[in-house]
This record gives sequence, C-alpha cells and structure tokens, in this order.
Amino acid sequence: MFASDSRTNAGVDYVTSYSKMHVFEPAPDRVFVILSAGNLATTQEIVNIIQRDIDYPTGSENLLTARYLFEAADYVGRVSQMVQQQHGMALQQAGVSGEVTLILGGQIKGQPHGLMLIYPQGNHIEASRSTPYLQIGETKYGKPVLDRVLNYNLPLHDAARLALVSLSSTTMSNITVGPPYELAIYHVDEFKITSRCKFEESGDYLKELQTAWTNGLIQSFNNLPRFDWELRENQMGLGFSECQTAVSAEAAAPEATQQAAQQAIQQGTQQGTQQGTQQGTQQGTQQGTQQGTQQGTQQGIQQGTQQGTQQGTQQGTQQGTQQGTQQGTQQGTQRANQEIPTY
Repeated sequence: MFASDSRTNAGVDYVTSYSKMHVFEPAPDRVFVILSAGNLATTQEIVNIIQRDIDYPTGSENLLTARYLFEAADYVGRVSQMVQQQHGMALQQAGVSGEVTLILGGQIKGQPHGLMLIYPQGNHIEASRSTPYLQIGETKYGKPVLDRVLNYNLPLHDAARLALVSLSSTTMSNITVGPPYELAIYHVDEFKITSRCKFEESGDYLKELQTAWTNGLIQSFNNLPRFDWELRENQMGLGFSECQTAVSAEAAAPEATQQAAQQAIQQGTQQGTQQGTQQGTQQGTQQGTQQGTQQGTQQGIQQGTQQGTQQGTQQGTQQGTQQGTQQGTQQGTQRANQEIPTY
C-alpha cells in the first residue's frame, strides 16, 4: 500500500500541487511504484530518465533488466545520484538543496514483493515484518499513529485508512504537507495496480474520515482512567484547590514566618521610636531648664531625642523581631505539619 500528499512549496508564498506517486508497469511480469520527497526538479528529472530508459532501452540497466527488486533500487539510486551530482554545484551556490529521498515498492515475477527506501546518497534499506512501513519527507507528526496501530498483519484497506489518518495528522501540524492525498494498493502476484485514488480536501470522504477520527480521539480521551486523587476527591469532597493548598503548606511556612517577623519589626520600631522620642524630649527639657539657657534647652532636647530614639528603636526592633519570629514560626509550622496527600 502506498500513500502520498501532493503539496510542494518554494517558500511560504509559492505553494503548488504535484503528484509524488509514480507508477511504472514496464512489462506484464513486473510493477513498480516510486514515492518522492525533496527537490521537485530533481524528482522530475529522475522520473523522466527512468521512463526514457524503459521506452528506449540502450542495452544498459533499467527497470526492464532488473531481476530482483534490490537491483531495481540500485538502478534508481544511481539515476538519483547522477542527477544530483549534475546540478549539485549550481544548486549549492544558490543555497538550494537538490537532494531527493525515494521509496520504491513493487514486485518482479518469481520474486517476493518488497518495499525499499532509497537515500539521497543512492543506498537503500528494506521494510520487514518488524518494520512493516517506511516513511519519507515530513514524518514526525504522522509517525505516532502508525507506531500505535500498524502491524504486519493489518489488512490492506485498514492500512490505507490509517495512512490517510497519518497524512491528515501531519497536515494539522505542518503546512508543507497537504491534500490532495493519493493512495495505491497492490495485491501480490497481480503485477498491476488495481486500486489508485485521489482525495481532495473538499471531498466528502476525507471530511468524514477526519471527523470520525477526531471524535474517536475525544471519546478515548474522556474514557482514560482517573487519577487516585480524583477518586479521593469524589469520596472526601476534597477539591483540587484544597489539595493544592495542602501540598504547598510546607512551602508556605517560611513565607508566613518572614511576613509575621516583618510586621512585628515595623510595629516594634514605631512604638520604640515614639517612646524614645517622648523620653528624650522630657530629658532634654529637664537638662535645658537646669542650664537656664535657650541653647542648652535646644541641645538637650536634640541629644535626648536622638539617644531615646536610638535606644527605643533598638529595643523595639529586638522585641518585635523576637515576638514576630516566634509567632510566624509557630503559625507556619502548624500549617506545614498538616497531613499532605500523596499521589
């Protein structure tokens, strides 16, 4: 089963649609399908050369002379390398990549069917029972659904639907992939593509498929098992905000201590300043009266005020800090010692 999108782009302001699926049936005993990802011009030249070698064989290798599928993959890889090297220097100077990655699948009579991924360097790997699919192009968004659902024994028509879901999921997250989507199905030993179709973005089937998949995901999400704390919440009436408060009680204890200490320091400082000012004023007045001069009175008031203020501030600050620290520590410790639920 083969699937591809049709979106190509040369920047965000030039987006076009070209088929990335190429079918070759050069003889009744063989069939090949090539999927492409990468530079569009390189891809088109590769496909044209492959078709030319079929139409006008010159005695050199082509898809008609391949005896095994891996020989066909070697041939396609060499054509790809030739085209990339031919234009590589000019593309490099322009800052453009000419690389192309290909998937070749099909069958030659007398040999098993297969699927191969051909790298830009011309070498290739083959799908297997343990790795029953190959991807090229933008793969990361559509891969998770394939890894969860796909297996070697999945029927072809189910695999086709899954491929459409994978492409649709990729389109949701990446603008470089988009419809029309193409599907092709090959049945072993038939040596021709019996089912090939295109799905437009506005088509009814694609809309129905996307809606059904989205609704199924939402329903599955809603049926996920509950957390233990949700079950206790229902039994004990403990809300999430209460639970969160209990969990953060230990972190709140130091803050409560600091706030209580600051308030006590401020109150103690104000009280000590007032008391010190009053005492200093009285002392200064008394000293000034004894000296009998206005200058002495002023000096006495100033000196007494300063000394009283300093002493009162120090005493008030010390007492307020001690009281605030003791009260804040007791309150923060009590709250932190409350039972914290474990999840």
